[in-house]
Amino acid sequence: MPPQWTLLIAIHAIAAAFSILFGAFQLVRRTKGGAIHRTIGRVWVFAMYVVTLTSFGVQTLNGGFTWLHGLAVFTLFTVSVGLWAARTRRIQAHRSFMKGSYFGVLGAFVGVVVVPERRIPQMAIHDLAGLALWTAAIVLTAFFTVLGFSRLSAKTKDVSHRPHTPNVVDSTADS
Repeated sequence: MPPQWTLLIAIHAIAAAFSILFGAFQLVRRTKGGAIHRTIGRVWVFAMYVVTLTSFGVQTLNGGFTWLHGLAVFTLFTVSVGLWAARTRRIQAHRSFMKGSYFGVLGAFVGVVVVPERRIPQMAIHDLAGLALWTAAIVLTAFFTVLGFSRLSAKTKDVSHRPHTPNVVDSTADS
């Protein structure tokens, strides 16, 4: 019998999936530092904080903590330092801490899916259709989020590059 999904575990899993998808998007983009990078980066940081904080409510089947919880503490630190580095224009430090945090969450994901007793492998065995549906919903949500932010950024950029024309007021209209 697969372990039950609680609301906390579902939020944790969804945030983890988003952190993996948005982090991958950030890594493969050639352009860094623009509006899209900053916006998706904020979403990614939020997802990472949700993953790390909710992880403390997710314990092993016997009720204990594992190396993943130690990784969560370390990730809280690395994401926070990476965020601070970006805000203080320490770009190389920002890049290093965020890449390390991303690869850490990937490592945690691998650590979760290779243990057959965990929820995701159990769902793959007992409810493959449900897992496929959840995966599709998360991937599509992430895709449309990126697409929406990209279009919004393009519209904002288009508006900000228009030449400034002062408003001309017809002085005879009031007379």
